Amino acid sequence: MTLTLPSPAKLNLFLHINGRRRDGYHELQTLFQFLDYGDRLTFSLREDDRITLSPSIPEVPDEDNLIVRAARLLAGCSPSPLPGVQIDVHKVLPMGGGLGGGSSNAATTLLALNHLWQLRLPEDKLAELGLALGADVPVFVRGFAAFAEGVGEILTPVSPPEDWFVVLKPECNIHTGKIFSAQGLTRDTPRIKIAPAFEGDASRYRNDCEDVVCRLYPEVKKSLDWLSQFGPARLTGTGACIFGRFPTESAARNIWESRPSGITGFVAKGVNQSPLHQKLAELK
Repeated sequence: MTLTLPSPAKLNLFLHINGRRRDGYHELQTLFQFLDYGDRLTFSLREDDRITLSPSIPEVPDEDNLIVRAARLLAGCSPSPLPGVQIDVHKVLPMGGGLGGGSSNAATTLLALNHLWQLRLPEDKLAELGLALGADVPVFVRGFAAFAEGVGEILTPVSPPEDWFVVLKPECNIHTGKIFSAQGLTRDTPRIKIAPAFEGDASRYRNDCEDVVCRLYPEVKKSLDWLSQFGPARLTGTGACIFGRFPTESAARNIWESRPSGITGFVAKGVNQSPLHQKLAELK
């Protein structure tokens, strides 16, 4: 049996860091929205019990890959032996881009294998397993745009406008740990309530990682400055990707076509239900 599913990107429409916990993790508030753009994973059950991945990611051993870790974590929830699985990845999301590619891959793996292995674990359990893999995994497991708090795992469904986005990927990879440990990082942004996140002056909301990332990575600042000519532009997550919001596809594509040479990225629509969950709904 074979199953192919999307593994979509996300944007942090804003990211406020409210404090630092004793365990070193940061308390934050952020607004997640999915994009109709991302990786694609194909899962094929094997006759043996091996979990295999193709292609491997250079410099990332398979046993450290979130896809393989998610599959093994889920397999450990079964009281009886399970068939193995071959996982083939069509990768378009950049590593270190702040688009949640690895977390999205992990969530797609949990949901796909819960279906293929007929484990019938509830979504709450899958989200719990996902949190053990990374703070962003639960939002991909849940599959709805969300106002997130805590370390990103406390999720409240929201419905931001499903606009179009130009997403730029500067030529650098950013390690999340490096940004969250930076001395100049703002960690005392006052908490907000959900409703104000959609009201009033959007310029009040920002990405608290942006100044640090721009200082450490001039390529990011260059892309941010260029896209900001056409309206508010912002870093997603800890970077490196920059996004600008536009009301129509034609407006977004016109900006995209005018980009300087050497800038990579894509145009995509924001969606409040994950493309992964749209596809899973078709299987029921």
